[in-house]
Amino acid sequence: MSKKVVGYIIFFIVLTIGFLIAIFAGTDKWKAKAPIISFVKPFAFTNQDNQPFTEKDMAGKVCAVNFFFTTCKGICPVMNNNLDKVYGDFKNEKDFMIVSNTCDPETDSAAQLRHYADSMKVDTRKWVFLTGRKDSLYFAARNSYLIDDPNNNVGSINDQFLHSQFVALVDKFGNVRGQVYDALKPEDLRLMESNIRALLKETKPPEITTNGTSFAN
Repeated sequence: MSKKVVGYIIFFIVLTIGFLIAIFAGTDKWKAKAPIISFVKPFAFTNQDNQPFTEKDMAGKVCAVNFFFTTCKGICPVMNNNLDKVYGDFKNEKDFMIVSNTCDPETDSAAQLRHYADSMKVDTRKWVFLTGRKDSLYFAARNSYLIDDPNNNVGSINDQFLHSQFVALVDKFGNVRGQVYDALKPEDLRLMESNIRALLKETKPPEITTNGTSFAN
């Protein structure tokens, strides 16, 4: 290949790069978008102050969503202590919220959740704790947030128990984004925080890039 041909090739590559920069400079199109993997289905739960809380209360906010129970002695305290660090990093962001759902509503009444929230010393306008019907809570975990396999919904709901360290990230428009994050893994939490920052900057609904299933086992 002659030097002249090589020169033309290099010139074409540089021209193409310059063209792309001219189109995308000043936009967010360079940034990798956390794909949409699900969306939040309608629900009606009760918060720690015995007040109704629905998916509409999450609208316009980036929400980290998990499931736990207050009497857990295993992964839940570790998960929520790790989420407390996320809370500390974003508690001053008006469009951020953590939503913790109980997976043991028979024990975790609104009063029990208030006691737990007080022990965490968090602002419950920024970190909400929810209880409700067990079947509705588990439906949300499996079909909205994808932190558990929907196929686990077998037999009587009374015989089921969900126990997960995974966290879903919901954008301002009710879409579950990116992946499910393992709250016991520092690298997952760092990625989640990075995605939270990106989602907080979004001002319009993202294009649907993925509509897959990403439940955690």
